[in-house]
Amino acid sequence: MDFKTDNLVFLYLACILAGFAIIKISTTAAILISLKPILIIIAVIVILLFSFLIIWKGIKTLMKK
Repeated sequence: MDFKTDNLVFLYLACILAGFAIIKISTTAAILISLKPILIIIAVIVILLFSFLIIWKGIKTLMKK
């Protein structure tokens, strides 16, 4: 992987962690109780999307070798 791809992978990992943070915050904050279902759906989509992107980048890198 080149330097630009490495930065993207770290960005994707940060997005996955942000998704988990959204799940954790939405389950503990009393203010966000009404938004909990929407926030959990958004967080799961974010986690799945960026996990898929990391896997895709890995497969593309393996196919180049």
